[in-house]
Amino acid sequence: MAVEGLIFTKEEGIATITFDRPQRLNAVTEAMRTEVHRIATELRGDEEVKVLVITGAGEAFSTGADASELTADHSGPIEPYILRRPLGWWILPVRYFPKPTIAAIPGIVAGVTFSLALSCDLRIASEKAKFSMVFVKRGLVPDGGATYYLPRMVGTSKALELMLLGDTFDAKEAERLGLVNKVVPHGELMKVTRELATKIARGPSVAIDLIKRGVHKGAVGDLESQLDFETLAQRICFQTEDFQEGITSFLEKREPKFKGR
Repeated sequence: MAVEGLIFTKEEGIATITFDRPQRLNAVTEAMRTEVHRIATELRGDEEVKVLVITGAGEAFSTGADASELTADHSGPIEPYILRRPLGWWILPVRYFPKPTIAAIPGIVAGVTFSLALSCDLRIASEKAKFSMVFVKRGLVPDGGATYYLPRMVGTSKALELMLLGDTFDAKEAERLGLVNKVVPHGELMKVTRELATKIARGPSVAIDLIKRGVHKGAVGDLESQLDFETLAQRICFQTEDFQEGITSFLEKREPKFKGR
């Protein structure tokens, strides 16, 4: 189902969601958020998809929620559906997507879509990218999981600084803080992202999926539990064709050709 402002493509194992409202700096509507949730949920069972990329058209990733949808009167009683469904509900299937996820950030990223980018496993930024936890400047609290992600990435004090001030900072500062993996020339953003996604997509899928699961599990677990997980994961990998190919290619001194099984 096509939704205005969102483009979805799937090619060579790489699924791509593109925010496509450049005239509004890709601000996301409720319909767009619902569609991101639907796509990411449905792709979980798609064995052809090895990597999910999220990006924005034009000069922005996204400036967050469309302000025109935030002007309703919220002073009355809290509706029951808000209590049942948190504001960041649409990001959860991205955060828990079983395959690697990449945010390709061409320009400004702010508000809840900053949280979305933080929920991805990897972030590649254009040299023109700008970042802002802008919520406080709108009289709001960071949502979409920002209060979960940022302290874990940059530490409590720095996270509070970014949230309490809401200032805009550039790609180099984001890289220094560890919020992005790499900063690249603006014109090469999607080329570099595609190359990275392709390299992952051609890797040993079972091992890659288990690596992601293990890292996220380890972020909230204890060492003994991780050792148990690693033992189970390794036994699963031992049974794959890719493990046999990895050993054979090493002995034959050549690059492995993984099949994803």
